[in-house]
Amino acid sequence: MVADLSINSDNMKVHQKEKMISQLRLFMLDEDPSIQHNAVLALGHLVEHSEELARIVVKKDILHQLIWSIASQPHHYKKATVFVLHAVAKHSPELSQAVVDSGGLDILVSCLGAVDPEVKEAAAWALAYIAQQNTMLSQAVVDAGAASLLLSLHTNDLDREEVNTGTIALLKQMIRSPDVKLKRQVLFTLIQISKHSVELAEMVIAAYIFPDVMICLQDPDEYVKKDVITLMWEVVKHSAQLSQVIVNCDGLVEVVDYLDKSRGSMRLPGIMMLGYVASHSENLAMAVILSKGLQQLAICLSEEDDDHIKEATVWSIGQIGHHTPEHANAVATAGLLPKLLQFYTGASSLEDLRLKSKKALKNILLKCTHLPSLEPLLSNAPSNILNHVLGQFSKVMHHDSEACQEFVMSGGLSKIQEMDAEPGSAQRKLINSIKRCIQEASANCLRTKFHMQPLCDVPLQVCSSI
Repeated sequence: MVADLSINSDNMKVHQKEKMISQLRLFMLDEDPSIQHNAVLALGHLVEHSEELARIVVKKDILHQLIWSIASQPHHYKKATVFVLHAVAKHSPELSQAVVDSGGLDILVSCLGAVDPEVKEAAAWALAYIAQQNTMLSQAVVDAGAASLLLSLHTNDLDREEVNTGTIALLKQMIRSPDVKLKRQVLFTLIQISKHSVELAEMVIAAYIFPDVMICLQDPDEYVKKDVITLMWEVVKHSAQLSQVIVNCDGLVEVVDYLDKSRGSMRLPGIMMLGYVASHSENLAMAVILSKGLQQLAICLSEEDDDHIKEATVWSIGQIGHHTPEHANAVATAGLLPKLLQFYTGASSLEDLRLKSKKALKNILLKCTHLPSLEPLLSNAPSNILNHVLGQFSKVMHHDSEACQEFVMSGGLSKIQEMDAEPGSAQRKLINSIKRCIQEASANCLRTKFHMQPLCDVPLQVCSSI
């Protein structure tokens, strides 16, 4: 009943409010533990809705009474006490400082290590409210040991009980610290949280971490920036929905810019981030292309010598190009198909690089319709890849007489005629199919030019006059 009065507390006179708080203070000293607990809980609800009531609590020195008694109390009383500290601190820097001056920081930090997850979450929220008030209070939270204790909770295997919205909110405040070492630790912790499950990654997103995290990309420390990109990677890998959130935060633009300015292994998280975003859907893959992500991956592929970075880049290119002909053609026109073929067939390539290049190349070839980009592969592709290339020529040329003409004029016809394919083999059938496409295109051309009936047996040599 007393807590409900907070709704109408604006209509109460100051002496009435002070009397109400004094009465609750007496209840907090009652011999009955349930009355003590309910009095503290009611106090929390009162001050949560009224800064004036919070100031009265501070004025009557009730915070010291709460903090003095908390050590011997059960977990539900501790949770209620932490709630009061939280409710007071949220209103202003001055009231947060009052909580600090009363010894509240030590109590809150100790509650971070509580067995009960609700006590732990309540303490984290209270510390987050204190830390967000100003730089001095934020540093006070760090100096009290909140950072080291909180970070230690998340360095090993995580579960849902260990992570809560309060801890993430506190981590969010710590990101703003000027201490580079602390920022690295906070980002590392967020990475460990996000990587374990969709649910945990969604909690990080729900805390609106990314507006603050993106600012860290302007940090002069290279490892802080790398950790930000790694955090994005760990979030986007889970789902298209989470990827879209990062895209909406200009994540792709930031990653492309990061890759442009980074070198070596520092590029790896950015490369993987682009690949995971592209893997989820056609639209997200197109977003990567439009943000010049594919162009930047091509640059990485040409500049980096490390096979592990090449593997990651090839995988990401494959995730972009396998969706539709439009995506595959974007990869092809970027001049990446010969490079993928080179990695697949190169004697110096590691096995993983060869396998990833083979898979990416095949998946892209199955969708690629940009024949000028496919033609260079006719000269040196192994038979298993060559069959995919020939298959695409056959598909496109069957409906496109202009493509037939360009194929002949570019010397493509000569190349396939020189191929030593076994009679009856899949490759021979594809070559014959392409030749028939050219014959039909030639016949149609002559019929249009001379208004003649289709010729029944037009020699291939006629194609050279198209």
